[in-house]
Amino acid sequence: MGRSSRERTEFISKYGMLIALAFIFSYIESLIPIPLPVPGMKLGLANLVTIVGLYTVGIPGTITVSLIRIVLVGMTFGNMFSMWYGLAGGALSLILMIVCRAAKWFSPVGVSVAGGVGHNIGQILIAAFVVENKGVFYYLPALMAGGVAAGAVIGLLGGMIIVRTERFFRSQG
Repeated sequence: MGRSSRERTEFISKYGMLIALAFIFSYIESLIPIPLPVPGMKLGLANLVTIVGLYTVGIPGTITVSLIRIVLVGMTFGNMFSMWYGLAGGALSLILMIVCRAAKWFSPVGVSVAGGVGHNIGQILIAAFVVENKGVFYYLPALMAGGVAAGAVIGLLGGMIIVRTERFFRSQG
């Protein structure tokens, strides 16, 4: 059974909004210099959309939004390498977040922390493959600490957003 015109309009507007927000957060993050000795450490602002998506629009929608964001950001602000790094980090992050969310053992903070850590592990694995040097794994402890800290902050903010937007997303079938 197909969706009504109103339902299609809601669907398109909600997903368009999520993709636009994720894209904008990625752009804003690219403008913020983080003066740390560890390359690749970021705040993960776009993960706000991922965590909110997991709790509001579900897994398929969140995967779609994340994939579109990674490709758009890679094509707009990066290159093929940055897109591969983004896909590797995003895929592992999303898998861990989906598992943690489905297990119902974690709050949005815990789910987000798992995502932050997973993102960094995914990117380190790609970096080791690309540069063919296991020395990149020495960055992992610092990246893990950054992933936990950023994941916790994003999870706290995401939890607040989820509570405040629940009614908005619930109207979608």
